[in-house]
Amino acid sequence: MGETITIDAERFTPESWAEFGWVPVADDDPNEGMHTLEFSWQDAHLNYITHTPEEVERDADAFVVNRLYHHDMHTQALMPLNCAALIAVAPAIVDFSTPWHANRVRAFLLDPLDCLVLRRGTWHYGPFPLGSEPVRLLNLQSRRYEDDSGYVDLDEATGARVTVRTGG
Repeated sequence: MGETITIDAERFTPESWAEFGWVPVADDDPNEGMHTLEFSWQDAHLNYITHTPEEVERDADAFVVNRLYHHDMHTQALMPLNCAALIAVAPAIVDFSTPWHANRVRAFLLDPLDCLVLRRGTWHYGPFPLGSEPVRLLNLQSRRYEDDSGYVDLDEATGARVTVRTGG
């Protein structure tokens, strides 16, 4: 394996998230309705999902982002309900064909009830819990997400190891 790229997780805000998707707004906000959810197969599905701390590889005090996933046929909305979480993302345009692409990964700290929408094709890892408690997520995505779930192994594709420091 080549270089290790360590990034610091950022505070999640609508502005910092804009490259990867959007944050829902109140119905009386002038920007309400500016964005539209996309489900090419007309199969939007709302459920709860859980991610546990055991699903995440750690390197000392950092999370290892070894895989990123994306959905080309639908947007996805997520909201952690019970605990702080980490999500790592990269723009849809990145294909991870060069080591430099690993530098496009960014990470965000999510508080409970932070709601986000991933644009179609946005690469993502998580959200995973910061602590020892599993994170319960409200999840809106395609019922057939498994048929629309591409992934990349970052170590293998780029030769770089990406880690995220959370500052906590």
